[in-house]
Amino acid sequence: MTESTTDNQPEPSIQTRREFLSQHALGLGSVALATLLKQDNLLATPVDIPRGQQRYDLLPKQPHIAPKAKSMISLFMHGGPAHMDLTDPKPELERLNGKTYQGDISYSFIKRASKRLLGSRWRFRPHGECGTQLSELLPNISEVVDDICLIRSMHTGYNGHEVSIRYMHSGIPAVTGRPTLGSWLLYGLGSDTENLPAYMVMTDPGGHPVDGIHNWSNGWMPTLFQGTVLRPKEPRILNLDAPPVLRGKVQEHNLKFLAKLNKRHAAKHPGENDLDARIATYELAARMQTSAKEALDISQETRATHQMYGLDDPKTREYGTRCLIARRLVERGVRFVQLFLNGQPWDNHNNIKASLPAACGRTDKPAAALVKDLKRSGLLETTIVHWGGEIGRLPVTEGDPASGGRDHNGQGFSTWLAGGGIKGGMTYGETDEVGHRAAVNKVTPNDYQATLLHLFGIDYQKLFFFHNGQQQQLTNGRKARVVHDILA
Repeated sequence: MTESTTDNQPEPSIQTRREFLSQHALGLGSVALATLLKQDNLLATPVDIPRGQQRYDLLPKQPHIAPKAKSMISLFMHGGPAHMDLTDPKPELERLNGKTYQGDISYSFIKRASKRLLGSRWRFRPHGECGTQLSELLPNISEVVDDICLIRSMHTGYNGHEVSIRYMHSGIPAVTGRPTLGSWLLYGLGSDTENLPAYMVMTDPGGHPVDGIHNWSNGWMPTLFQGTVLRPKEPRILNLDAPPVLRGKVQEHNLKFLAKLNKRHAAKHPGENDLDARIATYELAARMQTSAKEALDISQETRATHQMYGLDDPKTREYGTRCLIARRLVERGVRFVQLFLNGQPWDNHNNIKASLPAACGRTDKPAAALVKDLKRSGLLETTIVHWGGEIGRLPVTEGDPASGGRDHNGQGFSTWLAGGGIKGGMTYGETDEVGHRAAVNKVTPNDYQATLLHLFGIDYQKLFFFHNGQQQQLTNGRKARVVHDILA
């Protein structure tokens, strides 16, 4: 909507509206990129917007089909969890332990490479009514096995971290500068909350994950579709409150001045999207200042909930806190939440005997608690939980068998999904007898993306974005399928 103005005075020459937004800490920042008020009488638009009619806002969009999922929490495990030690038992690998692998194999670190097969050090046993076998390193996830679908046949075809990370997040191997899955979901569906950013990222106190901000990039989409990063320590959102000297009447006057600039800008540029024209409404800023604090305040949760997430244990406290906040965010309408670990803690080239249990010990209990908590509140029915990395590990040893580890393997690995229309208590796909390659029902990152979009009510072949005159898609024409077998 464009609002006319009778003020014919020239624009202030000292600051543009964008400069004003970037320089004044009035509680907006990146978190101000949320939906416009539904009472603005702006109707929902279809996700497959024809060329020339593309709109950039977070207003609710009409999906292609009835969705089963409304939100998603991705617990991304950078580095490549060793599936044959965690989720994919291989009796034949145990039997052949120490023997020479007869198949072809690609290594990332040739100087430490060998063809000596390495059986798992850890025991597997069946769990739940479904009887899915999991490693003793995952005692808590084993408790929710009836709620998860374990995919044992993931395949990127690439052994490198970055190339596979970008494939998993952005739909095309290796290429940077493309929007990630969260950005596509926001673009296609809009936001379900007026008070919080719809795409939120939770980073690790130890630093960013491998490939940094590419993990949540909006690429060539407008910045309102980018993930909003919550800081790993308090304050988790900077500049949420105005500085003391700018509060009260000063803030109110600044708001009025900014609104005046926005109206003037909209009048001079008819057809510019509504969000950009009114990005700085202080009604939204005021809501953010209240709602964000409330959403991040885990002191409101019970002691039993804190204990379930492991907040009483230094080993699990940090990751458990983020998992609990993630539940509170989707509870309040946030569409997509991602949790990342620093670096790539699952990249166990050395001393896997110690490093793999350490990574499990930090994440196993909080991840399982998230599924339990969502289920008991009824949110699991409409919230997808994802656990997995970009690659797996090789069945052969890297370095000395006693002190070494496993090299990269993008030919076959595991991930699991729960909730939001996913069939629980099942496994899907298989790797070969030693866990090297996906052998049955191979699932590519594009299959994974097409399936997730389907659960959100989007046909991945009909979700387009026009960039530089070219039609773009998440999978960008690459072969993909919706994996209907894993859908409830």
